[in-house]
Amino acid sequence: MMKIIHLSYPLQFPIPNLPDSQQVLAIGDFDGIHLGHQYVIQNARNIAKRNQIPLSIMTFNPHPREVLGQSKYSRYLVPLQKKMELLESLDLDYVYIVHFDKEFSKVSTDDFVNKFLFPLKLHTIVVGFDFTFGYRGSGTVETLKQICDRRMSVNIVEPYNLNGEKVSSTLIREQLHLGNVDRIRQFTGRDYFITGTVVHGDGRGRTIGFPTANIEISEPFVLPKKGVYVVKISLNDKVYSGVLNIGVKPTFYEENITPTLEAHIFDFSEDIYDEEIKVEFLSYLRDEKRFQSVEALVEQIKEDVKKAKLYTQKSNINL
Repeated sequence: MMKIIHLSYPLQFPIPNLPDSQQVLAIGDFDGIHLGHQYVIQNARNIAKRNQIPLSIMTFNPHPREVLGQSKYSRYLVPLQKKMELLESLDLDYVYIVHFDKEFSKVSTDDFVNKFLFPLKLHTIVVGFDFTFGYRGSGTVETLKQICDRRMSVNIVEPYNLNGEKVSSTLIREQLHLGNVDRIRQFTGRDYFITGTVVHGDGRGRTIGFPTANIEISEPFVLPKKGVYVVKISLNDKVYSGVLNIGVKPTFYEENITPTLEAHIFDFSEDIYDEEIKVEFLSYLRDEKRFQSVEALVEQIKEDVKKAKLYTQKSNINL
């Protein structure tokens, strides 16, 4: 069972649930838990197994870039709760969630290592090649090795490349911004997903023959670009296919700044208001656009549904 330990700076002792033995610690934001992150964790796992000691990771919340003023990082590829669920599946012993705030951002490189890492009784620290730490990110992997010299080992993991591209959270965010959701699975090993609650909408979908589930996202996920997608929907331990629109419904509203998420679930007619729902994005169908009439919109939706069903059949989607 993975133990979760919350830390803040300065450390408060005693630290509950701290392992008695030394441990291997992989450090990073791990937003998205993509193949690059998994590669870092696998390197740490190998060292832990060789030495028969616990495997731990350290991550930060909120995202350091959000705290430092980059507002786009207020949304996550995998928000904290979902990150913990995914990490649980990676067979970790401990996860340290560090509260990142302005005070912590000003900690020197020496203090981060000496006052924050050393007390955790570490055998080996494992980080990616581009890891930075300390005030204004002034510490590099070389700095880390110098400070840790002879007191603990530092393992530097090279970038994980796929088809000539470095797999990174930034790359995944860029692909989502472009709507290239079908590329995400090759970077993460899974389809990009969001979760949310089905809420009441304006009911218009039912009146035109395509009832939709209006989804209010449960955590601050990064949303793909506006448009229509082929999706897989998990609800009450069952999986369905469907189409989902992210957008502002320009056919019906002149001004609607906040994007909404509406899913039309194929062959489904149950009342699911207030139910939790998981949406996995499989493929991008088209941009959102304004139609001259409701009839034209209906014809387009029929075409969307036809294409989506063909996609799921050809791709042999597991439902």
